[in-house]
Amino acid sequence: MNKQELEKIKQKALEEHIPIIMDDTLEVVDEILTKLKPKKILEIGTAVGYSAICFSEYLIVGGKIDTIERDEERILQAKENIKKVGVEEKINIYEGDAVEILPTLNEKYDMIFIDAAKGKYPFFLKEALRMLNEGGVILADNILYKGYVMSDYNKHKQRTAVRNLREYIAEVTNNPNLKTEILEVGDGLAITRKLGKAV
Repeated sequence: MNKQELEKIKQKALEEHIPIIMDDTLEVVDEILTKLKPKKILEIGTAVGYSAICFSEYLIVGGKIDTIERDEERILQAKENIKKVGVEEKINIYEGDAVEILPTLNEKYDMIFIDAAKGKYPFFLKEALRMLNEGGVILADNILYKGYVMSDYNKHKQRTAVRNLREYIAEVTNNPNLKTEILEVGDGLAITRKLGKAV
């Protein structure tokens, strides 16, 4: 993997205010993926491909990342970036809206990374749980949404997103088959592990 190119992609995204995974969040993901040794990763929200490229380093031999993006300009940038870094054989981009694409997928994944429309997080979760391997991990980025989710924030503009993120947190913390921790890294990261069946 070409680290210099990866650094350039990161700097360009920051300059252009394209939301990418933050360094402190990436450190946490690094620990998780190092232990998990994933074969298949699903990412909801490719943006310019930065996080998928970072995750590709942890795949076991023959591993793949499926990532979904609907913004045509971002798709073009992502393809270019993935090629520049030299990981195009590891990353497959589904082009279109995750709400339409997810129900058509029947793969099994070791890690699912959710970083797309905040208002759709409960839907993404339902689909992610269907496809997650036992012992697998779902990471939901920006779960605290500038701190609004844990406050009594109720402004109209973001109300739906905040309500749906709260619903997501309630679901992953109350479901007995899941173990969830929420870290205050980046803009909040929910780490949900799917527990294996009790023997």
